[in-house]
Amino acid sequence: MSAHAYASRAARGTILLERARVIGAEHYPGAQHSLKLACPAIAERARPGSFVHVRCDDELPMRRPMSIMRASPSQGWIEILYKAHGQGSSLLARRSVGEELSVLGPIGRPFKLADYRPRPLLIGGGVGIPPMLFLAEHMRARQVTPLVLMGSEVPFPFRARPSTLLVPGMPSDVIAAMPLLEDWAVPSRLASQAGFPGCFDGFVTELARRWLTTSAVAHAEVEVFACGPTPMLRAVARLAEEFGLPCQISLEEYMACAVGGCAGCAVRVTGAEGPAMQRVCVDGPVFEARNVVFD
Repeated sequence: MSAHAYASRAARGTILLERARVIGAEHYPGAQHSLKLACPAIAERARPGSFVHVRCDDELPMRRPMSIMRASPSQGWIEILYKAHGQGSSLLARRSVGEELSVLGPIGRPFKLADYRPRPLLIGGGVGIPPMLFLAEHMRARQVTPLVLMGSEVPFPFRARPSTLLVPGMPSDVIAAMPLLEDWAVPSRLASQAGFPGCFDGFVTELARRWLTTSAVAHAEVEVFACGPTPMLRAVARLAEEFGLPCQISLEEYMACAVGGCAGCAVRVTGAEGPAMQRVCVDGPVFEARNVVFD
């Protein structure tokens, strides 16, 4: 058995099954919803990039994978943000405070947790935004301040406000930011082709390229972390390769079991041992971008 297989087996041993109570529920434009779940054992072990497998309704046996957006080990809760686009997530959107859900987690390999370069660049697209918020909070607690870029073609699940944090190299008219990150003194900027005020008019990867090209930040100080739809991640991987930047990406795949048993979420990768198929749920969801083979 390879070292990677041993690591995957060890990861499965840390997954917990917990009955979680809904302690917060919010609803946003664009069929977006968030749930705050009291599940102290999972909250204690959650790391940026890990996810949970949620049973959305007692009448629906198949679970749904949900990225963890925030976690509080001290208060025993996690928060998830998702878009309702199918039966499971639509049923989940009906859940209210006081109800209970069966939650399996935390699952998956997280983003790196230490030894960051001075200028991390976090890129989140759509439902890939939540892991970036978790990672930004983790970095902030370690006195590392990232730049967070977020893109969406539906309204953002927060009311954007003009940033008061200067980002050299950023277009002067791109001022929309996430209020929570502003409160943390973590600079952020938004991108969209939907014409939202203060947002960059284009893809979030184009905004990242603009900043990398025009800022005075040395590329040796930058590393990239990203989560979002596959086309965005492909563009991020190419951007990182072009600028010679280390890059970790969190892949989004449909999952059935989410614990490595069915291999239905396998993707092609390359590495020291050559080409291979690896499971996004337990071998990932975070991979080195240079190792992922995009079709």
